[in-house]
Amino acid sequence: MYPDDLLYTAEHEWVRSPGETEGSVRVGITHFAQDALGDIVYVSLPEVGEELQAGTTCGELESTKSVSDIYAPVSGVVVARNESLDATPELVNNDPYGGGWLFDVTLADASSLDALLDSATYQAALGG
Repeated sequence: MYPDDLLYTAEHEWVRSPGETEGSVRVGITHFAQDALGDIVYVSLPEVGEELQAGTTCGELESTKSVSDIYAPVSGVVVARNESLDATPELVNNDPYGGGWLFDVTLADASSLDALLDSATYQAALGG
């Protein structure tokens, strides 16, 4: 449920390194987050070229239950966004670690990955 090859944030985002573009990482939300949100009906993502600061809001996920902020897990520049989510936002629910990815960002500082959680630590923070 929480793949070992990913890194995680306390805000329930995951980071896969490397991303599709050299020097980038791929970002999405965890199974826990999509489950807590319920059926996602709209996704607002940062634009390609946008500079992100780790820990700041960079988008939103709207579900039938609520609206939740997406937080940037690392600082850097957005180099890709999952355009498929415009038409099929439910991919975030159905495949949060695959087709439901959110965006790719080039790292301003590769050492920022050291501040993220591994799978075991993330799961322990969830209480399980």
